[in-house]
Amino acid sequence: MMTNNIIQTKNLSKFYGKTQVLRNIDLTIVEGEFTAIMGPSGSGKTTLMNTLSTIDAFNSGEVWIEGQSLLDLKRKELRDFRQKRMGFIFQDYNLLDTLTVKENILLPLALQKTSVAEMEERLAQLVDALHITSILHQYPSEISGGQKQRTAAARAMITNPAIVFADEPTGALDSKSATQLLEQIQLLNKTFKTTVLMITHDPYAASYCERVIFLRDGKIVNEMFKGEQSEKQFFDRILTVQSAIGSEQR
Repeated sequence: MMTNNIIQTKNLSKFYGKTQVLRNIDLTIVEGEFTAIMGPSGSGKTTLMNTLSTIDAFNSGEVWIEGQSLLDLKRKELRDFRQKRMGFIFQDYNLLDTLTVKENILLPLALQKTSVAEMEERLAQLVDALHITSILHQYPSEISGGQKQRTAAARAMITNPAIVFADEPTGALDSKSATQLLEQIQLLNKTFKTTVLMITHDPYAASYCERVIFLRDGKIVNEMFKGEQSEKQFFDRILTVQSAIGSEQR
């Protein structure tokens, strides 16, 4: 495998009972890419993310993350790999109400027993980039949805993960907050060279990515690269392909 392929799958398949949810997927994600996975409801988007992030097991095929075959790792090794090399942003934030914004962000480092000096250094970089310095001592109940999601993004990035998995991160946000979050994830991706894999049904969110992969019935049916296009140009292309795939589904 090439060293700059951070994720690679070969003939990846997943069943729930007798239902095949992923069908022989061959996928390569290059280090530093900002990629969206799109597809109709039931297409396998979330299952693919859960499989790649080691949350869920697969039935056949193979998955490599940073050149490491997941088949070679035992359950505890998978858990450690997930905690140290991966970050997660969820639609419902998953913040702890009893902790301040700062404490929520630093929690993964505290669990890893990172030194206070290193925690503070990493925190300063992220909260500045995400424009949440002013809310560090507030609690989740005291901040807006957009601020909660930026807090979640900071928590995902604080461990310097190789990959951040974002599951519908703009799903609960208004359009202004969604735009701010996407711009800041895009900035974090470029600044820290962190690979971001985002599951979304929203072509507007996907237009901020460099690449969009379309699933249908558990298979990759199309992919697009942004290249030199603007967000608006890429959005129009994504919308066209999404509509065509939806029509074929019906």
